[in-house]
Amino acid sequence: MAVSKSLCKRYHGDDAGIAPARGAPEVTLQEGGAPGSAMAGKAAGKPPEEILLDWKREQASLKARVVDLDTEAWQRDPAFSGLQRVGGVDVSFVKDDSGSACASLVVLSYPELEVLYEDCRMVTLTAPYVSGFLAFRELPFLVDAVQQLRQREPCLMPQVLFVDGNGVLHHRGFGVACHLGVLTDLPCIGVAKKLLQVDGLENNALHKEKIQLLKAGGDSFPLMGGSGTILGRALRSHDHSTKPLYVSVGHKISLEAAVRLTHSCCKFRIPEPVRQADIRSRDYIRRTQEVQGVPAPQSGRSKEAQRPKACPQGVSEEPAGLLGKQLLACSTGTSKGTPAGRKACPRL
Repeated sequence: MAVSKSLCKRYHGDDAGIAPARGAPEVTLQEGGAPGSAMAGKAAGKPPEEILLDWKREQASLKARVVDLDTEAWQRDPAFSGLQRVGGVDVSFVKDDSGSACASLVVLSYPELEVLYEDCRMVTLTAPYVSGFLAFRELPFLVDAVQQLRQREPCLMPQVLFVDGNGVLHHRGFGVACHLGVLTDLPCIGVAKKLLQVDGLENNALHKEKIQLLKAGGDSFPLMGGSGTILGRALRSHDHSTKPLYVSVGHKISLEAAVRLTHSCCKFRIPEPVRQADIRSRDYIRRTQEVQGVPAPQSGRSKEAQRPKACPQGVSEEPAGLLGKQLLACSTGTSKGTPAGRKACPRL
């Protein structure tokens, strides 16, 4: 697919639709990998320097396309009037297997924050994790999920995507939220749980003092690097959460609008689109392992990340879809009130 080619070509092989970079190992971009797959071993280790240089060049090239200003009318409205759908993405890993994961895309209504659509799929990651290059490991699957939604149900396309990671708050100013935004041409917001210490930013005593001054949900302070550039903001996302989120621009939105929208999407500490993507991807892994007879790992999630006892309206609890209709129907994408495999636009 055209959008994901530039992302895949640096490491993933012919199964991604293009030839691997020179000197790259013959690896494949796989879907449907089973938990515990031996392919996980190929995700370990550091790629050759030539590939890292290719990745850096690609980041530098795509960075020139990042827009850090509001591009949509709803972004400039104090109440975000006109915003109806917000999306979130997540990649959750199988315990003790760094190569097997579930990639998840969810779309929620706004401002109700009810799930309209979810797409979960088991994938095998073959590119290793390297700090500063997360996109090259995880993003091909997320870009593909967005493309599938755009082709099958354009009326459910999110108007903005939340990403569990950084945007311009990054070693080279081009984190995973920027990468996803540029490749999908969607407004994107990076939301990280920990401070990425770049450009002189430090999680030191002064930083912790500033956090203590965040008294209520919506309070924030700028993250100014040593270069004098404001790279993001530390946000207290909820009245009952003392740990801040680190919000940065991904693409096609201003930092001010990104921070306001992040706060308005938080029922708990984590923005609901990302939270739901995480919950549903972990649940999909559990269901997959149950079908395959693999003992489900004990979850280490906090209470705020637990899935509600009742499914959101229109999202079926009945296993269906993959593996002889024994898994949740989100493997091909399930829209609100629509049986798996059938699509219908919501009346928004």
